[in-house]
Amino acid sequence: MAEPTVCRQHTHPGAAMLPREIHPGVSDRIASVDILVVGSGPGGALTAAMLAEQGRSVLLLEEGGWISQETHTPFSRAEMIHKYRHGGLTAAMGKPPLAYVEGCCVGGGSEINSGLYHRTPPEILWQWSREYGVRHVTPEEMEPHFAAVEQDVGVRYHPGVPPLNSLKLAIGAENLGWHALEVPRWFSYLPLPEATQKSGHPVWQEQRNAMSRTFIPRFLRAGGMLLAHYRVEKLLFRHNSWEITAWPTCTQACVSPRIWRARQLFLAAGAVATPALLRRNGLSAVAGRRLASHPTIKVTARFPEPVNSPAGGVGVHQVKEFSPRFGFGCAISSQSHLAISLLDHPRHLPLVHQQGSRMAVYYAMVRGQGRVIVPPLLRHPIPFWHMQAAQWRDLATALRQLSRLLFAAGADTLWPSVAGTEPLHHVGELSRLPNTLPARDTRLMTIHLMGSCPMGEHPGQAVTDSFGRVHGQNNLYVCDASLLCDAPGVNPQGSVMAMARRNVLHFLAQD
Repeated sequence: MAEPTVCRQHTHPGAAMLPREIHPGVSDRIASVDILVVGSGPGGALTAAMLAEQGRSVLLLEEGGWISQETHTPFSRAEMIHKYRHGGLTAAMGKPPLAYVEGCCVGGGSEINSGLYHRTPPEILWQWSREYGVRHVTPEEMEPHFAAVEQDVGVRYHPGVPPLNSLKLAIGAENLGWHALEVPRWFSYLPLPEATQKSGHPVWQEQRNAMSRTFIPRFLRAGGMLLAHYRVEKLLFRHNSWEITAWPTCTQACVSPRIWRARQLFLAAGAVATPALLRRNGLSAVAGRRLASHPTIKVTARFPEPVNSPAGGVGVHQVKEFSPRFGFGCAISSQSHLAISLLDHPRHLPLVHQQGSRMAVYYAMVRGQGRVIVPPLLRHPIPFWHMQAAQWRDLATALRQLSRLLFAAGADTLWPSVAGTEPLHHVGELSRLPNTLPARDTRLMTIHLMGSCPMGEHPGQAVTDSFGRVHGQNNLYVCDASLLCDAPGVNPQGSVMAMARRNVLHFLAQD
């Protein structure tokens, strides 16, 4: 392979063992590897690391850049611009449009999310086995995979006092006799002695154990090669291998496409891009027919006392009293996020600056469906989503119950993210909320897209078999959130990584 040129603009500032992001020289058009993995999020990074550690020649391609976690403040505008797909300005079409976000950087969604970790609920695993014919996915069979992932990414509970806005969820649930839980995260917590002495109680610095700190360093130590800023567009199987054509996305790179040949190909480009790759290249007629999500509606709450601070961190409590029908959690509550959550109440926006320390954002989450459309003349696929009338009623019930919980936690004012509604000041006013939310006036978003290439043993229903191999194709696999049969009702990345680990081990045993 020719000597690569270096993209100086996006050089990774981390440890010396991590290579700079490189781009092959213009004279080096075709190269061969044993295995190529598209996408470096949780599914792709784990898959690439495990394969490289078994001595395989593995190339990992990533559309985005490698940006250190220390470069941008978490959940800030700068982070959105540099780490999110399209700067975070993405939406699934529907009534109303469903705002969503995807990571577009080395490490994918693990670099930008809250790190909240759940195992797939047992009843969901049984449902996938029963309805999709997924084999070897019982809770007992998945147990060792969950346990291994939890050790690999350091899943743990907060060692100190959780943020006050998060504790409000637990207090409200306890006052109502509902089930709440503290959710562990894939975070490391480093004590800050000086801050501890000043505050009088332990203060911890949080560090996200994202893919750039866990599986990607393992992959590189095992001899794997990572190339960032390459968008894969064409897949062709011939001469018993895959030809993968990718275009550079960095302005300082060459402007010509690059072609690799690989004996085996793993797709982890995300729940929108993975089915689009399969559809555009004629590899699956089923891919993208379904798209699962967790639509959320938000409520901004004000309390008599301060509950929010710049160092407050991410809420770690969730309420699962009504799962899997709907659940509640605590959203990011920075000043900018508070302002966004009050867009449906513009007269009250000045309160963000005046009383922001007493305010926090919460959400109610349901399960939604949709599909991925791949227009022939457009570069980017278009996700669509919809909910049936019963799900709109569920969302209205969820909004009412979340509001009830927040009043039980001591809130004095609530602002639902529904245009045309007035603030709520006590539990007796909950009857003003509609029994079915009006789609036109309801502002929804999600951070979870999945299920666009579901696994299973029925080719007309599932895109892959039970272990991620695409039906009807040779040596082609899916290893990201697309594989999940449906929305699990909890944060899905624990499910993604456990399924990827299970599937890699099966692949190695069969290959």
